[in-house]
Amino acid sequence: MGYQILLVEDDEALSFIIKDHLVKNNYDVEHYKEGKKALEAFKSRHFDCCILDIMLPEMDGFELAKQIRNLDVEVPIIFLTARSLTEDRIHGLRIGADDYITKPFSMEELLLKIRIFLRRSHVANPGIQTQIYRIGQYTFNYPNLQLILNDHTQKLTQRQGDLLKVLVESKGTIVKRDDILNNLWGTANYYTSRSLDVFISRLRKLLQGDPKIKIENIHNVGYRLIDD
Repeated sequence: MGYQILLVEDDEALSFIIKDHLVKNNYDVEHYKEGKKALEAFKSRHFDCCILDIMLPEMDGFELAKQIRNLDVEVPIIFLTARSLTEDRIHGLRIGADDYITKPFSMEELLLKIRIFLRRSHVANPGIQTQIYRIGQYTFNYPNLQLILNDHTQKLTQRQGDLLKVLVESKGTIVKRDDILNNLWGTANYYTSRSLDVFISRLRKLLQGDPKIKIENIHNVGYRLIDD
């Protein structure tokens, strides 16, 4: 699998050309015409780079970039726009964009910028993928300790986030109590065991917005997260 590119552009002809060039250069491309649908896609899967038009229906590129930055502080964002106002460029960079390409542009320029930003991001974070998970209807943003359902964002504590990450990464299988306690608390005894029970109870409440999600207690063994 190649790098995953999120392309958001409502001009059908231009988006076809861009996607065609990217695919020919071994990128996997997801294309959306609307900002809201693109944001839902970003919440549910991993992307290595985002290419965003500014003038989009329903949610413009600036707002989409802000929402993406709230979910992922590292992913490269490149704006495409027909506008060349300095104020727009400054605004785009302030909200977290990495670069700004004014239409019309050459595909060679776009491909070069993508390669540069992908190289930078993977050098800065070697071997590390963005740790954003889908749990039923929730998006779990581990780096920012956020649990997101629709438009509501719940901030987690570090230990809540660490515990949920352990359960999510072993979704559908049992995680042993002692393994959780030793890895997150550093020891497995009566007091840390009771503390774990409290944290599990809290996570269940935080996830109760989706009735399909369950954290099962396997008696004297451990816990299993399921979401279907």
